[in-house]
Amino acid sequence: MKKINTIINLFGAATLATSSVNADVLERKFCIFDPVGANGPMFNVMKSSKPSALKWGVNLELAAYTDEKIAAEDLKAGQCDAALLTSTRAREFNRFTGSLEALGAITSDEEMKMVLETLNQSKAAKLLTSGKYEVAGILPAGAVYLFLRDRTVNSVEKLQGKKIATLDYDHASLTMVRHVGASVVGATSSSFAGKFNNGSVDAAYAPAIAYTPLELYKGIGTSGGVFDYKLAQFTFQIIIQKDKFPEDFGQNARDYTASIYDEAHKMVSNAEAEINPQHWMRPTRDEVAGYDNLLREVRISLKEEGVYDPKALRLMLKVRCKTNPDKAECVEGRE
Repeated sequence: MKKINTIINLFGAATLATSSVNADVLERKFCIFDPVGANGPMFNVMKSSKPSALKWGVNLELAAYTDEKIAAEDLKAGQCDAALLTSTRAREFNRFTGSLEALGAITSDEEMKMVLETLNQSKAAKLLTSGKYEVAGILPAGAVYLFLRDRTVNSVEKLQGKKIATLDYDHASLTMVRHVGASVVGATSSSFAGKFNNGSVDAAYAPAIAYTPLELYKGIGTSGGVFDYKLAQFTFQIIIQKDKFPEDFGQNARDYTASIYDEAHKMVSNAEAEINPQHWMRPTRDEVAGYDNLLREVRISLKEEGVYDPKALRLMLKVRCKTNPDKAECVEGRE
């Protein structure tokens, strides 16, 4: 009997301890943009963050959003305590990390990894906080490519007058499309694929992870293609309202996203492998050099307009010059 009472007392003490821990756990809403919704790849990746967040004292209620604008607005309104957004949307919360998708600024997976490793260091934390918002993790989502309905449109000159689905809230994209003489057709992250697939536009830009879930192969059909030139590097970013979370939550979350970098990178690699090999359009070396110069001109112009953060551009220049020190821009040593 004494043994039973001891067990009961121990069980009761354990229950009280658990209740005490649970009482200290913060309940926070994490709004996740995934164009496919709760069955999408990004939502599934973020599901795995729940157990880790619980260890850091936060119970995350995950909510899927197929409209990124609404997710961003709900974050600003306080209806979301945290949100997973694309780097384009994230720019309004942090110009530094929003500049990581600057046109032509990161040219390879190796450079992307180097940039993210640099930003994951604790000394970089101040760059990741802007006002009441903090960037609590960055995941690579792959290079942005131009998807075309007509593969004979294989040069900048041939883009003139062509209709391109363009994110109408992204000043950088609007500038680039107009710079090459193409026609802007306003779109959102939720609508661009439909416009491309139904023929409302001649071209659209997107990372490979959009190819299968958004059925971009329908827009490519038998006569289109994917131009194999990395216009930019796409990322998903976790934005939190800093004062709603424990002080060390942001760094813990960044360490966690760094630990699943390979998982995210594999998802990107698999997505690129799903694109029909016959759809890839390969530019020549001289053409690539010309596109590099074009994007640099636009990038510097956007920096001067205040769209891109100068510190972010300098960081990415250092990384590019580490991987390819013979580039002309590395001799000049400035962006």
